Amino acid sequence: MAQRTVLFVLFDGVQSLDVFGPLEVFAGAEQHTPGTYRIRTASLDGAPVRTSSGLTVVPDEDLARADAPHTLLVPGGQGTRRPDALLTDWLREHGPRAERLVSVCTGAIRLAEAGLLDGRRVTTHWAYCDRLARDHPGIEVDPDPIYVRDGRVSTSAGVTSGIDLALALVEEDLGRDAALAIARHLVVFLRRPGNQAQFSAQLAAQTAQREPLREVQQWITEHPADDLGVEALAARARLSPRHFARAFQTETGMTPGRYVDRVRLEHARRLLEDTSDGIEEISRASGYGTPEGMRRAFIKALGTAPSEYRRRFHPTPAH
Repeated sequence: MAQRTVLFVLFDGVQSLDVFGPLEVFAGAEQHTPGTYRIRTASLDGAPVRTSSGLTVVPDEDLARADAPHTLLVPGGQGTRRPDALLTDWLREHGPRAERLVSVCTGAIRLAEAGLLDGRRVTTHWAYCDRLARDHPGIEVDPDPIYVRDGRVSTSAGVTSGIDLALALVEEDLGRDAALAIARHLVVFLRRPGNQAQFSAQLAAQTAQREPLREVQQWITEHPADDLGVEALAARARLSPRHFARAFQTETGMTPGRYVDRVRLEHARRLLEDTSDGIEEISRASGYGTPEGMRRAFIKALGTAPSEYRRRFHPTPAH
């Protein structure tokens, strides 16, 4: 596998998390599979930049001397609200040479100013979607998704969604197992539930300390369509239902019922994202029994129906 250079464009007023979130994902991928990524940071003249939070970052090199990267990533931040003719000119000249063009948050504004998003479907931070659409009518701005991938151009929503997009790119390059290992290390979802309006995602439950309860957790994950009532789970753990329910909540931080709901939802989400199975088949495989049961669960947890969820998150071929 050829090594891919990932070049992060730095400028004064950049949002530090827009840079370091995706950077940690690609760095984690390089540690997981050595030789995969070469990570570089660069600014105009190679000068140090001051982030919007006051952190000073010293880049690796001058943008003028940077080789054409495989992935060119433009972060956002307060600095994107001020025009920068020199950086715009650099992006306009060098952006088309990258095999993959990526923006995080309001980095999309920089790409738009360079004419690199014309005719594309994109997203950005929800607070700037209207501005981007108004200033650049040749761009289709979608305010809902966490990220949008349109051919070689990928854009993400606000701040932490850059991590979601970086994980998706790593999954494309190295496969699901590698991306999932990195997501677990960073304690984030490989694909968070819901959409940008949700703003945050629940973390997974804690792993139980006692072996019988850990085994039950694993059983639930592997058998979401089975009888997962408290009595059935308690019998598997060789505990009374009352003792099991109390111990499970103490050690995992949630009730058995809530844990089962979460596992079934995650299982259904994964099937909607990764397969072409029908809604009825997925509802049975995930333990909901009927499409209506799954629909109610999705509406309650994510505010969207399974069919709409699939439309937003099921990968489509690049074009």
